[in-house]
Amino acid sequence: MNRPVRTQLLRVFSFIIVSLPMCLPLAAQTPSKSYQLDDCHFHLTNYIQKGINVHDLLDLMGDRVGRVALFGIPLQQQWSYRNDGDRAPEYYLASDSPLYYYSFTDAYIAMQYRSLSKDEQARFDPMITGFNPADMYAADHIRRVLQTFPGVFTGIGEFTIHKEFVSAKIPGEVASLQDRALDQILHAAAEIGLVVLIHNDMDTPFPKAGSAPAYLEQMKELVRRHPKTTIIWAHTGMGRIVRPVTGHAAIIEAILKDPAFDHLYFDISWNEVAKYFVASPESTSIAAKLIEGHPDRFLFGTDEVAPPNQKQYLRTYDQYAPMWALLSAEAREKVLKRNYERLFDEARVRVRAWEQAHSK
Repeated sequence: MNRPVRTQLLRVFSFIIVSLPMCLPLAAQTPSKSYQLDDCHFHLTNYIQKGINVHDLLDLMGDRVGRVALFGIPLQQQWSYRNDGDRAPEYYLASDSPLYYYSFTDAYIAMQYRSLSKDEQARFDPMITGFNPADMYAADHIRRVLQTFPGVFTGIGEFTIHKEFVSAKIPGEVASLQDRALDQILHAAAEIGLVVLIHNDMDTPFPKAGSAPAYLEQMKELVRRHPKTTIIWAHTGMGRIVRPVTGHAAIIEAILKDPAFDHLYFDISWNEVAKYFVASPESTSIAAKLIEGHPDRFLFGTDEVAPPNQKQYLRTYDQYAPMWALLSAEAREKVLKRNYERLFDEARVRVRAWEQAHSK
């Protein structure tokens, strides 16, 4: 078969797969056991590219966690002897030295995934993170990774635009929500079918009283510009120091009610974020009411980084216990499992079809 004919057949096959996703045997994509939760936000490695291997993670998941969105960290903390001497920093807050983008993380995650059996692979959705979102070549990197490791990746992220204490440590051009490079990344994600997990603080760490959230409107405009891209906004825009903005729940609810944002979802990962949700009975009630009103739009994630044991791995899930108790069984099931499976199963089908159509 000559190449033009082969290419045309692959494009037809791609169209059939994307158009009729429910006809495909998706049962093989999801674990058969009745697990307690899925995890949409997990870092296998840390800021110096060390951590646990994926087989150790399987042990931590045990019979409680069904599926995990798997990624490393796209940034490497530099060990500058002039700054740190023999004290090797292991975290970005442990040194004044810069961070830099570390693209090899994608190859490492792919090889970890490929070391698993087929049944084990069905429990993971690897994500591409090793790109600079201010680089116009970033979208090319994403396509190159998919063609180099077909059958592996389901999405991109977690990657960062504005993040407390991190953005300022990266040399070169600062990432921006208004950058054309980011638009190209999200356009490519829509074309390919990749889920996008993005970290962007809604505000600065120490805002002036009464000021509008620094990055809220820019983030909303970005999402509006990409209506065909499935976007998960990590931590609902909060961070360790970036606290909930005034009327945080009301802002999120207004977004959820606006049809222009139907493709936007929120993850509630990270123990540093959970502390705000369950800070008081009042805050827990507000959070539960928000989620109960829009149960299809939230996903649970741990945001753990290479945890040493299951207790630490699931500490954020346990931290949310007061909120879980306030949710209906249906809403809780959607946030903990069904939303993950819906978004990532659809992405798997679309990405595999794109890879088939663009195989070398």
